[in-house]
Amino acid sequence: MSTKRPDDEFEQFEGDLRKAERKVAGEIDPGARALVVAAAVLVVMLSLVLPHTGSVSGIDVLTFNSEAVAENVTITSRIFIWLQVIFGIGFSTLALVTRRWFFAWIALCGCAVGCVAGMLAWWSRNTPGVSGFDPPSGVGAGLVVGWLAMIVLTFHWARVVWVRTSVQLSLEAQRRDDAAEQEAKAVALQRKSVSKRPKKDD
Repeated sequence: MSTKRPDDEFEQFEGDLRKAERKVAGEIDPGARALVVAAAVLVVMLSLVLPHTGSVSGIDVLTFNSEAVAENVTITSRIFIWLQVIFGIGFSTLALVTRRWFFAWIALCGCAVGCVAGMLAWWSRNTPGVSGFDPPSGVGAGLVVGWLAMIVLTFHWARVVWVRTSVQLSLEAQRRDDAAEQEAKAVALQRKSVSKRPKKDD
């Protein structure tokens, strides 16, 4: 009667264990940062209804209506608002809901670019002659609040992504070590079985 070795029983579940490992490696656990990120997303949403410049709100800049045209809203402000909507609200919410590392990485990249765009939008409202004319109005509360919220999002997503990246690197290193150990065991068993074979008499 044949008995299964422990190694054989483990190999049956090795595929399932690796799938579970990959699933865990692709997830994030923001912990208490989730509340901060959620609050920052709400602040970004609030900034869209606040004055971006003059009496023009972020929504007016997003749709680029006649009021935004009258205020000489530059392309930098429009890019900043779109980055807020897509990454500050869209991908940040998606990353919080799904807990996927991939979405958190996209949110980080988009929010980081949004920080730069927000700084340029602020600069364009305070610099005469940027587009060949002087802006009628300066920086509004919506632009300031939205820019600060994007900075907060960038900081916290960077911390979340960095921690998960470190875990992934550790898991990959452990997986390589385990594979090398299994290969070494297989080679040792093969050599042992060869040495036990009876030698043929000459």
